[in-house]
This record gives sequence, C-alpha cells and structure tokens, in this order.
Amino acid sequence: MRYFIIDDDMASRKMLEKIIVEEEIGHIIGMAENGQKAIQSILSTRPDFVLIDFLMPEMDGIETIEQLRMQGFKGKFIMISQIVNKEMVGEAYEKGVEFFIHKPINRIEVQSILKRTAEQFHLKHSLLTIRESLSHIESSHFTQKPRSVREIALSILNDMGIIGEAGSKDMVLMLEILMNRNNSSTVLPPLKELYEAVAISKGTDGVNIKKESKSIEQRIRRAIIAALNNLASFGTIDYTNPKFEYYAPRYFDLQEIRAQMRKIESDSNETMKAKINIKKFLQVLYVETIENFRQRL
Repeated sequence: MRYFIIDDDMASRKMLEKIIVEEEIGHIIGMAENGQKAIQSILSTRPDFVLIDFLMPEMDGIETIEQLRMQGFKGKFIMISQIVNKEMVGEAYEKGVEFFIHKPINRIEVQSILKRTAEQFHLKHSLLTIRESLSHIESSHFTQKPRSVREIALSILNDMGIIGEAGSKDMVLMLEILMNRNNSSTVLPPLKELYEAVAISKGTDGVNIKKESKSIEQRIRRAIIAALNNLASFGTIDYTNPKFEYYAPRYFDLQEIRAQMRKIESDSNETMKAKINIKKFLQVLYVETIENFRQRL
C-alpha cells in the first residue's frame, strides 16, 4: 500500500510514518502540513490511501477531499481527528472517508485500521481482476452467472473486517460443504461434525482429524472475536454505521457488543475475555449465504 499523510502536526505525521514503516504496512510516498500543499503531490503520485487530518489551517480535511475528488482522484481516505461528533462523521462518510483514526494516535488502532483497509483494498482488486478475466471468456448470449457461495460468504466476512483471518477460510469451506450436501434444512448439524468435515476436505489423515478439528475451532473462534472487536469499533465511532447496525444485532449478543464498545471508549489496556456464540454466528452466516445465493438463481 502507498500512503500520503496530511496533518499540520509534525509529531502526528512522524508517528504515523513510523508505525507504517516499522510494521511493514506499506510505503510513505509523501507528506504535507495542509491540504493546499498536498493536492498537486497527491494528483501526481496517486497514492492508494490518504491519511488526512480533519482540522487544518488554510484548507481542512473535508475541503481537501472535495478538491481531490473534483480533480479525478480515485484513492481512499482515512480521517485523523480528535473531534468526533455525528455531524462531522456523517459529512466525512458522505465525502468518501473509509475509517477514522482518533487523536491522540494509538499504535494498535492505527495498525488495525490500516491492515483492515489494506485487506479490503486487495480483495476488491482481486474480485475486479477475476470479473475482468471472466468477461473475456463469456459469450454475449450467456446470461450472468449467480455469485458463488464463496463470493457471497467472503463479501459478508469482508464487511466485518475479517476476510484475512485464517478462520474465515475455514468458515467459507464449511459453507461450501453444507451447500454441496443439497440439504433443504437451514439448521446446522453439530459443530464437531462440521469441524471434522472441513478437516477431511483438507486431506487430513484419520489419525490427525481430531487434532485438526480442534485447530479449526480455535481459528474460527479467533476470527469471530476479531469480528466482534471490529463491529464494536464501528459502533464506537458512529452508532449509525450501516455495517454496525446490520451485523452487530444479527451475529452477536448486544450486551457483548456494548461491553466491548465501553472498553474501546475507556481506552483500557485491560484484557477482557469476549463471550461469543460460535454456533449462532455460523448459523446466521449460513442462512444469510443461502438466502443471498437463492436470490441470484
């Protein structure tokens, strides 16, 4: 990923640069202290992401985004701000801001957001490449094929920010196995049976199926916890975020979401064990995938 940083605070610019370089998240291709000085450099270098401060002298973050969009810039924006209110958040989202990074800058928050947006960026481009490749081999008389179970599931998991988690791959494989059984029931079989089915489909030998099943369970658990944390972050920044409003009440117990939001708001470093219901998450994911798949038939 190629990043451009706009912030009137030199300490903030240097801190963001240090995090991105040290964590090998991407490359810094330019920095500026305000929007007016940044526009020409951004238009000439075309970064993938612009990290932009909300409040700056001469030209603030929203004005800079508007100017760049008017001049044809297609990159993504991540807003940096210590002031967060619903009006500002709403305006920023309308202008195309993807995420917010709060001030004072928190290293863990920056890593999480930049890695998440990079995953979404790569996924989008991978899907575009696949679609472009398919368009070359499709005859004009073919009707458009429905999206596959894999694509539908990956789209849902991507919305929750966990497409890069190892457990997400296990969940997608699990859904494909269930769909291939041609079972009209939408009720999940026992989780143990599903873990073993995934292990067998990966070519695990009989001796190690139990061990691999346990590993699959742990990977899926970690992925679901990551989804809980991501949705809680969405809700903390903006309670009306559409992804938060849609996924949080369907896939999780709202009490757990609120508890995680309180932890984020308090900026506590205390480790809190999240309570999740794997069966509920997989059941909702399965039903939603089936419904989306059938709508495209």
